[in-house]
Amino acid sequence: MEISKKPLKDIEKRNPLKTISFKPIGIVHSPLKSLKGIPIQFSMSEVEGKLEIFEEFVPGLKDLDGFSHIYCLYFFDLVKLPVALQSKPFLDNQVRGVFSMRTPFRPNPIGLSILEVEKIEGKFVFVKHLDILDKTPILDIKPYINDFDTIRSYKQGWTAGKVKKKSS
Repeated sequence: MEISKKPLKDIEKRNPLKTISFKPIGIVHSPLKSLKGIPIQFSMSEVEGKLEIFEEFVPGLKDLDGFSHIYCLYFFDLVKLPVALQSKPFLDNQVRGVFSMRTPFRPNPIGLSILEVEKIEGKFVFVKHLDILDKTPILDIKPYINDFDTIRSYKQGWTAGKVKKKSS
């Protein structure tokens, strides 16, 4: 169905300032049991684990096995709010704005990782390249599609020349 023909709420009654809440669709099962030693990004990880999708959402896994990678959006449920909007990032000694960092300590503590799908069995998506703590709630999964998602960035901001394989 064409997106413009999908049922939506009334656009005129839209209120972008209201509180938003999400219901987890699943949970991460990861060998990463503490914050110590977690890879700082998915691209620097060889850690394997699985995503358990709750039964009511399992039908949404149909056809996902045709993709090699997925975006996994998750909630950093251990972050205490509110957070500082400026802090010292892991890769630098200078204070930076939260929106110029990949820190989990954000006003809305949402994480994003690109994971390699190894296989899907029932409600479990077996993945590689985890940088996610065990028992983290999953908010959404989307397929990674080269034709849409591959961009060659030409500005790296304050991280230029500082990125190297590290763990927390």
